[in-house]
Amino acid sequence: MADLKRTPLYDAHTRLGAKMVDFAGWEMPIQYEGIIAEHEAVRTYAGIFDVSHMGEVEFTGPDAESCLQNLVTNDVSSIKDNQMLYTFMCYPDGGVVDDIIVYRLKQDRFMAVINASNIDKDIQWMREQAAPYNVVIKDRSGELSLIAVQGPKAEEILNELVDADLKDIGFFRFIDGVKCSSKTCMISRSGYTGEDGFEICLRNEDALFVWEKLLEAGTEKGLKPCGLGARDTLRFEANLPLYGNELSEHITPLEAGYGMFVKLDKGDFIGRDALKRQKEEGLTRRIVGFEMTENGIPRHGYDVLSDDEVIGFVTTGYNSPTLKKNIGLAMVDIGHSALGTEIGIQIRKKVLKAKVIKRNFYTKSYKK
Repeated sequence: MADLKRTPLYDAHTRLGAKMVDFAGWEMPIQYEGIIAEHEAVRTYAGIFDVSHMGEVEFTGPDAESCLQNLVTNDVSSIKDNQMLYTFMCYPDGGVVDDIIVYRLKQDRFMAVINASNIDKDIQWMREQAAPYNVVIKDRSGELSLIAVQGPKAEEILNELVDADLKDIGFFRFIDGVKCSSKTCMISRSGYTGEDGFEICLRNEDALFVWEKLLEAGTEKGLKPCGLGARDTLRFEANLPLYGNELSEHITPLEAGYGMFVKLDKGDFIGRDALKRQKEEGLTRRIVGFEMTENGIPRHGYDVLSDDEVIGFVTTGYNSPTLKKNIGLAMVDIGHSALGTEIGIQIRKKVLKAKVIKRNFYTKSYKK
């Protein structure tokens, strides 16, 4: 895998026997012990993930907030210092540039965490749209690492190493300047697994030390290193989107089912007119959950049919490790999106039966 980028934790992954793969130009662990074992560890105890391939972009200056308000669909003015916001950046036609998390450090300083596959595209887009604003946009992706600890035991494990009481951090909140095993970091509480969990943002040179201290503190409590395979099955069960699957330049947030993060009444923003029009005119397609009623595992990109007519495509599909069922998410024509609708999934040379079900496959266990 020549020319792939590596995170500061690459050597730790290879020592742990991880299977490494190319992900968005990064050599990343797909699994260690195995996807199912790692998935179950997060649901039962805790898992630790290297997500240092994600991008971090800092916005500073008097117009930082107004610049972000124009860039994203959610209302940045609604968050206070040390709060976070999930949102979308959209193109003028409503398609998604990326889904991002915005951190408000103070009135004139914000940070956006962006997807690894979109870093260059996102930063170029951000800078182009920021031209009229008094704001400085700095790409800090090359300086910072990100470690996620997720699962019911996450707080207990991390509390052993930090100089702050993590009970004081609410969901989608963060604290900066915390010491974790003597290293300064920012700790947020969100998660991409459906479980309670934390993200530790710190300098690249401190990442390996903190990773190893976390494993030392957590192994007896069931903490396992987890790869991108379990990260995907966990987020899927919790009905959390993946860019390139449930979201893309060709899929709007409304079609994806995330209209709660689109604030059409906050004022103007890029894509507002198209999204407002789409809402008023009504969707012609939407993403639904489905369960296979015949034996077969759906996969991303498989056709969805009704009476031999292609009516959509699978965005994500798995045999759910938690539910022990073959389930998926699919973009389908609106006339086939009602609960209980029978559909077919083209799996290799056969069309196997499935039915539309609710998307909340797994009840999320976040801290309130």
